[in-house]
Amino acid sequence: MILTKPVPFIKQYIEDLNNTLGQYQPGAGLTLTQKAWLVFCLSGILMVNAVCWAKFERVSLGTHKIAALSWMFRQSKILWDTLLIASVRLMVKKYGITSGVLVLDESDRARSKNTKRIHKVHKQHHKASGGYVNGQTVVLLLLVTDSITIPIGFKFYMPDPVISEWQKEEEKLKKKKISKHDRPSQPPFNPEFPKKIQLALLLLEEFRKYHPDIIIKCVLADALYGSEEFMSGASNIFGGVQVISQLRSNQNIHYRGTKKTIQDYFNKTNKGTDCVIRVRGGEEVNATVSSARLKVDAHSNKKRFVIALRYEGEEEYRYLVATDLSWRTIDIIQAYSLRWLVEVFFEDWKLYEGWGQEAKQFDEEGSSRSLILSLLIDHCLLLHPQQKACIENKQPVYTVGSLQRMAQMDVLMECIKSLLQERDPGEKLKEMGRMIKDVFRLMPSRKHMSGRLLGRLKPTPSLSHKYCSC
Repeated sequence: MILTKPVPFIKQYIEDLNNTLGQYQPGAGLTLTQKAWLVFCLSGILMVNAVCWAKFERVSLGTHKIAALSWMFRQSKILWDTLLIASVRLMVKKYGITSGVLVLDESDRARSKNTKRIHKVHKQHHKASGGYVNGQTVVLLLLVTDSITIPIGFKFYMPDPVISEWQKEEEKLKKKKISKHDRPSQPPFNPEFPKKIQLALLLLEEFRKYHPDIIIKCVLADALYGSEEFMSGASNIFGGVQVISQLRSNQNIHYRGTKKTIQDYFNKTNKGTDCVIRVRGGEEVNATVSSARLKVDAHSNKKRFVIALRYEGEEEYRYLVATDLSWRTIDIIQAYSLRWLVEVFFEDWKLYEGWGQEAKQFDEEGSSRSLILSLLIDHCLLLHPQQKACIENKQPVYTVGSLQRMAQMDVLMECIKSLLQERDPGEKLKEMGRMIKDVFRLMPSRKHMSGRLLGRLKPTPSLSHKYCSC
């Protein structure tokens, strides 16, 4: 793919973003050079699906050099955090968003096994192989509205290495059946390594601070955030808003003065009934549901709305928990089904928006800024002319992958069109051919032995009797 001109809808997006920056914070606007650089970088991500200066140089046929692109990324005085906030405000204004649902989740991304400079890289369990890899974890906040889903903010997470080592040693000592009294106590909390729950609450606080005009209907998160700390904290941030998460089957509840597990209560005391659930406002599915307002032991005995839910074809219940007791059971279930949208976002984000393919940028600013560029591409694609027409007319929107392919073909057609409009197309084509040869150089492979010595691969007659096994 060759990129010779700015992509029109990306250029318009950066112009609108610059105007929003000026309204949000006087003096925070972009210079002409910064705007041109951002337009090219977002166009490059769309073309090559990576944040990689070498690939950007190739796609521009050497017009934009690696050194210049990298210098702008590191040294240009762009207010990066403000850039993402302003982009969210632009999306809110363009689509008249006044309310929505906030969804929290985290995503792991495997990186190089030997990397030392990628920000907050740590050992992660690799599901495919069953082993471990080095990777990054991002806690992400999404805003789900009645028209679009927008990434709002992110935080990098890394477990405390000291506590991780203690946990390993703790497991070893447990296997040796050493009593708790004789085992080392857990190291104190290090504020330099905040927990995922703390990062999630910080994201919610920032959202309330920067986007106070948006009414939040509820907050959704998976079982990792089903603690009293998160649910009460998130609810209080937005003045008592509904927070929905999940509980484990072995967690205790109090019912008529007795303590029992959630699983026992719903399997023996409060068995479910069949009903029809509308999932994410579309497909209707059959489910078995039971609910009760119960005191949850792990939530300081606070009364919560607890729901046992089992979709058709499933054998085990999942247990939802909600803070607001005044909602109907079916409304809580249908609201929580929106949490799946964050999984769809993660898939698109990793496959098509540059972040998941490579990690060429080092240190904290490299990871954060490249991630912001990736999220800006997601915002930008929501303002693609065809996508915008679908949203404004309440029609189903297009996938990120199909929009990316369409944009790539539009760029190719524009390149061919500009070539044919030249006074001498043949000479211009030869010039492009020379540039392509200079930029797209063939690299030597280490996979093949051509040009190297394979080695002497045969026995030595004089040694055949010396080391005879008889």
